[in-house]
Amino acid sequence: MTWIDGRMLKLAAAGCLAAWLAALGGCTTAGLVLGAAGVATDTSVTWDIVKYVHGKMTEGDPTPCQQLDSLQRALNPRCGAFVPGSLQARDIRDTPLRQCALAVVVRDPRLWPVLPELIDKGAQPEACARSPLVDLAQRPSCPDFSAASPAVLQSLQWLAEADARAIHHDVVRMLSCPSARNAGLDGVLSTWLAQGEFDRGKLSFGPLGALDPGYLDTPLAHALEAQGHTAREALGGYDGVQPGGFEVALRTSNWKALDWWLRGAPELANRVPPSQSDQLPWVPLARVLVPGFLADPASRPAMVGFLMARGASPWQKLPFDPGRSVVEYARALGSPLVPLLDPPLARPTRVAQTLVEQP
Repeated sequence: MTWIDGRMLKLAAAGCLAAWLAALGGCTTAGLVLGAAGVATDTSVTWDIVKYVHGKMTEGDPTPCQQLDSLQRALNPRCGAFVPGSLQARDIRDTPLRQCALAVVVRDPRLWPVLPELIDKGAQPEACARSPLVDLAQRPSCPDFSAASPAVLQSLQWLAEADARAIHHDVVRMLSCPSARNAGLDGVLSTWLAQGEFDRGKLSFGPLGALDPGYLDTPLAHALEAQGHTAREALGGYDGVQPGGFEVALRTSNWKALDWWLRGAPELANRVPPSQSDQLPWVPLARVLVPGFLADPASRPAMVGFLMARGASPWQKLPFDPGRSVVEYARALGSPLVPLLDPPLARPTRVAQTLVEQP
């Protein structure tokens, strides 16, 4: 066999190898391609073919962990558990990441073990477009802090106290939620109060409306009321994605919090102003009729009775459909609560209906 014939055979073999590996598709690892290079490695042409096949098979694959720098590896859960002490300050300082590393770590509980070392080695919240805690607070309304280590909790507290942008409606909601209270993170709110951060006129949101409904009967909430903060003040618009405190109290059937809201702003029984400019006002009686709104659907009859006992009118017109009342809306939904809203023996006359309707 001549040299040309041998080369042709090797090229043909390499072609068959490429076809065979391509047929294996995603099941074949890059190592198989490289290992198969032993079939024909004595010509640069054949090796180029193997490299070409390898490149095609791994096209679009994530960069191997060993090719990432220490920060990139720490931020990739696929690279395994974070190894304390592995972060390099130069990688934090000169990172090619397009996102703020602190924001990436804070908003993903799987990465929280990286946070203390990331801060110790130079990461600063000022490098982020907004407070990393806002990113966390706008995901679930109450993250699970139960598995966070004391060092992680201390780091989260430092971020709250070192970055003024963390004083935000959604962060206040998060720090006052049950999981944060159990972890002691609500202490940040007391620090902000002592520093005068909640003084009237300093905030773009009502702090009482930002608090978790379960936090309204606490020394901090009472101190805010003593400063002049009110339920009505908390009904204004705000920058945030978490719903207002009254809506959360309604959704969770928090009777004590609802009593607080309706004592401070009785008009809420019939009409709740929008918290965002692109929203309409809404009617609590109509909202609780919507399947899936209440966290506990079994509380719906009690909620309807509770609201009506505090002035909610079943004949209130709906802002999104001014020609329809709550009762008519309930009938359209086929709600079993129509008899509760419109008792057969106590149906008001049209004149009475007109008197109770709100503009």
